[in-house]
Amino acid sequence: MVLSGDRACCVISASGACGNPVGTPAQGSWSCSGIILSQSPGIVLCHGAIFSPFLLEEVIAAKQGNWSQCSVLLANSFSPDIQIQVLCAAESKSKGNGKGVLSKDLGACSPALGFNPLSNQQGSPGTLRQHEAKLLMMVPCPEFQDTFSEVFTRAEQWHFCRSENEQEHGALLDDLRYLHWFALLEIPDLNSPGIAQVSCVLAESLRKGDTLFACGSPFGSFCPDIFINTLSKGIVSNLAGKGNVLILTDARCLPGTEGGGVFACSEDGFNLVGIIVAPLCWKANEWVGLTLVCSIGHILENVRSAWVGSKSSVKTLWPHVQLVAKPVGKMAVSPGPAQYLLSAVVLVECGQVWGSGVLVSSRLVLTCRHVVNGSLDVCVRVQHSPEKGCVLKGKVVFTTTDDSPYDIAAVELEGSLLCFAKPVLATKFGAGEEVSVVGFGVFGQSCGPSVTSGILSAVITVDEKPVMLQTTCAIHGGSSGGALFSTNSGKLLGIVASNTKDNSIGATYPHLNYSVPITVLQPAVLEYSRTGDLHGFQELNRANDRSRLVWRLQRKTTEGEGG
Repeated sequence: MVLSGDRACCVISASGACGNPVGTPAQGSWSCSGIILSQSPGIVLCHGAIFSPFLLEEVIAAKQGNWSQCSVLLANSFSPDIQIQVLCAAESKSKGNGKGVLSKDLGACSPALGFNPLSNQQGSPGTLRQHEAKLLMMVPCPEFQDTFSEVFTRAEQWHFCRSENEQEHGALLDDLRYLHWFALLEIPDLNSPGIAQVSCVLAESLRKGDTLFACGSPFGSFCPDIFINTLSKGIVSNLAGKGNVLILTDARCLPGTEGGGVFACSEDGFNLVGIIVAPLCWKANEWVGLTLVCSIGHILENVRSAWVGSKSSVKTLWPHVQLVAKPVGKMAVSPGPAQYLLSAVVLVECGQVWGSGVLVSSRLVLTCRHVVNGSLDVCVRVQHSPEKGCVLKGKVVFTTTDDSPYDIAAVELEGSLLCFAKPVLATKFGAGEEVSVVGFGVFGQSCGPSVTSGILSAVITVDEKPVMLQTTCAIHGGSSGGALFSTNSGKLLGIVASNTKDNSIGATYPHLNYSVPITVLQPAVLEYSRTGDLHGFQELNRANDRSRLVWRLQRKTTEGEGG
């Protein structure tokens, strides 16, 4: 399957001329990704952060430093010496002779990145064309900013695109003021036959679990022959705001892809549904590894309003450009868990501590021992749909002991749920099968459960029985007690227990995580549901030593080894 929309993507570079007069921004070079919206005239949309260093000081002073609250910033708000280049691929990356406009010997590239050659074949990334461009305007998306402020609270210490090498690659420092700004550029001489016409659609029809493709250029203008228009596949992890203005996806992107396109697949083909705002998210010191996206429909509506209301010459271009997003056709069948299964995952609150849980019967919730944290009573939030939910009281009827390898707790609800999606419990597991994790990581209760995708990377067995499942899904704080589903069958495979943390350096690895196989819990669940007897759960405390070693990430000592 070929994504033609990648040929509408490009790289934007902005730099200042030498010898800037006093009062204009300092010299420097910044780059990001972008989308070519129109060929005649040549109109390009990208993220606005790379142009913020070129704002005139008098503009900043006139707004008393609060320029980010403006409704539009026209070209005369920026340094007249700004130089903008747009680099686009005239052909597919699989064709061409590799002699791009900015081709260079790899030895001349920055030493910050390197790779090991796997063969002696010469690659041919494709033909690159460079165009001069001028800045028409920068426009904010206030709907995105408002939703962002509600979801990403400062108390949770969110950071975006922070890395030790961000200055080296021309990326800007983390500044939340820039996240909701987008820039519109004009290319007077754009005439590249290889560029595809992009179709923009509204995000309101997106659902959690829908497939998305992200297209951007990692590291911006760094080695474009290699990195330009790189694709990444993921799913819709979460949605927020009116019309789904804020989209979170687990498609993996890197710094420099800001401004790149996010495409949804429908019966009409691939359509542009959003623009990458921040490719890497950090919560406190934990790498979340998800990508933040703004709906293209909301961006274009704000661009249209600013454009029509502009008194400058850019208004004359408007009749020739159709900046509008249409309703999306029927979405392609989602590979993620069925939507009704999302309601089987609940939020478990114990005072200031919270995590996820899974409804396995009308009154029984499975979660983790460390989530209930010694409490006897908990609050369980059930979300039947994005608009409808309820809160129930629950009693902790069982927790495993501290020396048990299984971090499990059982919660009995005060009353029975009449309508809920009872998951089918799996009886076997296949390493390599596609899986999805549903839990209240990242946002907690503000947006309902998040969904991340991956594969079942390992099934660890003891005495030929599964005792641990390992996946590549992104798992975050708050996901503990969540559900691991088979993407294809929809069956419940396990209860999420933890991700991985390197205590020596404090690094968390969200894509290396572990779940308790549902086959370990199934006998206890069935017995308790029938008789109310906890005997089956108590067996979890009698697991053998080999199972304990597995969950302690230790190996069995063999004869001849010292201890």
